[in-house]
Amino acid sequence: MSLDLAILGGTVATASDVFRADVGIRDGTIVQLGLGLEARETIDATDRLVLPGGIDSHVHISQPSGDGIVMADDFESGTRSALFGGNTTVLPFCLQQKGQSLRAAVEAYHRLAAGNCYIDVSFHLIVSDPTPAVLGQELPALVADGYTSFKVFMTYEGLRLNDAEILATMDTAQRTGALVMVHCENEDAIRYLVGRHEAAGDVRPRAHATTRPIVAEREATHRAVSLAEVVDVPVVIVHVSNGAALGEIRAARGRGRKVVAETCPQYLMLTANDLDGMDWEGAKFVCSPPPRDEAEQRACWTGIEQGDFDLFSSDHCPFRYDDPAGKLNPKGRTSFAHVPNGIPGVETRLPILFSEGVSKGRIDLPRFVALTSTNHARLYGLERKGSIAVGMDADIAIWDPMVRRTIRHADLHDGADYSPYEGIEVTGWPQTVILGGRVMARDGALVGTKGVGRHVPRALSSLAARPAGLA
Repeated sequence: MSLDLAILGGTVATASDVFRADVGIRDGTIVQLGLGLEARETIDATDRLVLPGGIDSHVHISQPSGDGIVMADDFESGTRSALFGGNTTVLPFCLQQKGQSLRAAVEAYHRLAAGNCYIDVSFHLIVSDPTPAVLGQELPALVADGYTSFKVFMTYEGLRLNDAEILATMDTAQRTGALVMVHCENEDAIRYLVGRHEAAGDVRPRAHATTRPIVAEREATHRAVSLAEVVDVPVVIVHVSNGAALGEIRAARGRGRKVVAETCPQYLMLTANDLDGMDWEGAKFVCSPPPRDEAEQRACWTGIEQGDFDLFSSDHCPFRYDDPAGKLNPKGRTSFAHVPNGIPGVETRLPILFSEGVSKGRIDLPRFVALTSTNHARLYGLERKGSIAVGMDADIAIWDPMVRRTIRHADLHDGADYSPYEGIEVTGWPQTVILGGRVMARDGALVGTKGVGRHVPRALSSLAARPAGLA
C-alpha cells in the first residue's frame, strides 16, 4: 500500500486502548495501523505518544463584545495558538446579536474565518433572539446544513433568555435533533449582588467572584436540566465550576436524563484569590463562572477522575489586559462590572490536563484522550475525527510526555498579552501536529500555512442520533 506519510515507532492512544503501532496516512486519511510501514515521508515517534488531535469544543474567536471592546484573537491567531497546543479542530460560536438573523450571523463568521485558519473549525450557534422566524425557519434550516448545536445563556443582559424562551428554543432542538448547550448562572441574583457591591463601593475585580456565587450557578444548573426534562431533550452544561452544580447534574442523570458535563482548566488551576491581584491585576482572571476555591478544585478533579465530566474544554475567550479595548477599558478601570468576561487558554488546555492529570496519575491516557478529543467528536457529530483508527481523518498530535516547560505567555501564540497560567510548570507538551495528513507544526515550529483549515459541517449529536453515549 502506497503511503504519503507514516508515523513510526510511537505509542498510540485512543479513548479505549494504548498500543505500539506505526500509523500510515494517504490522502489525508489514516489507512493503516501496523509495524514496519514505509511511506514517501516518515516521522520518527520513538519515545513519543501519538494521540488524536485535540478538539476544543468551547472557544470564542472574533466575537462581538460591545462598548468598544475587541476580542484579542481573530481566526488566524486563535487557530494558530490552538495548533501549538496540540489541537486540530476548534468549535467557535456564531453569536446572533439582537435583531440579527441567525443566517446572517453564520455568514459573517464564515467571512472572518475564510482563508485564515491553521486548523479545522466547526461553528456552534448562539441564540440570543429566538423570534418565531428564527425558531420556526432559520434554526431548523441551519441544523439541516450541519450546524447541529447551539448555546443559550441564562446570564448577561442582551444575551440571556428567560425560561419561556429557553423552553421554546429547546423545543426546536427536540424537533430537529440539535444539541442545546447552556451557560448556567442566575442573572437576577447576580444583578442583585452587583447592586449591593456597588452601593458599598466594593468594585475591585475580586467582587466579580462574590457577585457570581456558587448558589447562582447551582440554581441555574438545576433549572436548565429541569427545563430540558420538560421538553425531553439532552443538554450540555458548560464550564461547570463546582461540586454543587455537578451534584445537580448527577441527580438529573439519576432520573435518567441525558446531561453532558463540561469543565475547564480555570476551575482546576485558579481560585477566587487570583482576582485579588494588586493594581487591578485581578482583572486578568475575570471569567464566568469565576474560579472558586481549593475545595471546589478538588470537587472538579473528583468529577474528572470518577467520570462525571464528559468534556474538558478551554472556554478560550481572550481579551488583552493592558488595552483600552480590553480588560482595562475606561469603564473597566473603575469597576469589575465593566471588565470583559473571559480568559485565554486554548493553547494551554491540553498540557495542563496532561501534566496535572496523566503525569500525576489522576487519570490514565485513554481518559485524557476521551476528555480532550474523542468525546467532543462523538458528542458534536464530528464523525471522522477524535480517534486514531483506519478511515478517520489524519488529525494527530505527537507528544513528548517527559519534556518539562514553564508556561510563559512570551512563548505562546494567541493575541492576548498575558496568560492566566503564567509560571505554572508542566510535564508533557505536543511537539508535532498533523492536520489531515499535513504537518502543520514540527518540533515546536510552524511549518504549515494558514488557510489549510476548513469549516466542517457536523452530523446530529450522538445523544440525539443513537442511544450510545460517550467514551
